[in-house]
Amino acid sequence: MNPADLIRYARVHRAGAVLLATAAVALLSALFGGTNIALPSIGSGGVTTGVPYRQELPLLSAVFLTAALDGAMSAHDEMGAATMHRVCGTYRAVLTLVVCAFSFGTEALSVGPEAGVVFVRSVLIWFGLALLSVRLLGQHLSWVIPLASAFFLIWYPYNWWDWTANSPGDPFSWTVAGISLATGTAATAATPWRRRDLWRRTRASGTPV
Repeated sequence: MNPADLIRYARVHRAGAVLLATAAVALLSALFGGTNIALPSIGSGGVTTGVPYRQELPLLSAVFLTAALDGAMSAHDEMGAATMHRVCGTYRAVLTLVVCAFSFGTEALSVGPEAGVVFVRSVLIWFGLALLSVRLLGQHLSWVIPLASAFFLIWYPYNWWDWTANSPGDPFSWTVAGISLATGTAATAATPWRRRDLWRRTRASGTPV
């Protein structure tokens, strides 16, 4: 694989659109991220509470990143040989790193480095969940599982599980990020063709399933 192959692959798989959309999210967070999402507080007698937009905006970047899995050749990609899967994996990894780097830089300049780290961590967590959603529900429903998790964080914010508000070095949040990315990556790799091949190999070896 050479850079020219990667560039050609990126052109077919919406790299420009993904970068433009995620850059817009990062700039939106820099400009208006401190504004609170107004929410009615349960049992507060009409008093409203809220969380800053920048805590939830990484979800959009994560969902936009999954567009890199789609495209005119997406079905052929899943059927491709090992070389094609290496190109796919490299492209998605490079694209994710670029998005995270730009998001971190924008947040670091507008708020501070700690906010940048938290933003990137949230992108990674929601990206893993979005990949899982793509595998389970389809490309056009990549937002379902991330949004379901966001509702929980919005309505019960600032608790020990809230990775959008925990400190940059919080071990629990980074563990969640690792598990989420690993799960999403495994789900993406489990193409129908690979699952059928594994089933055939298992049947041939006589290993019980």
